[in-house]
Amino acid sequence: MILARVIGNVVSTVKHPGLNRYAVFAVQPLDEYGQDAGESFLAVDHAQSGPGDQVIVLREGNGIRQILADPKNPIRCLIVGVVDAVTPAA
Repeated sequence: MILARVIGNVVSTVKHPGLNRYAVFAVQPLDEYGQDAGESFLAVDHAQSGPGDQVIVLREGNGIRQILADPKNPIRCLIVGVVDAVTPAA
């Protein structure tokens, strides 16, 4: 899992049927201090997040399939939680 910030909505005219129930967002990975840490990527929302929210993103297929209870869903990155606060280690 990684910490990220939702940076925008993704709109498409056609998408895989496994994505029909979900919003797709562009997310920016963050370090523990809230600074950008790598390339942005797309993630499917499962936590009712929105642009500007800090989120936890699961980037592991088997865990995602277990959460969604769908062994054939092609989702690779899933937003599984909205973060209230981050306290970096001292």
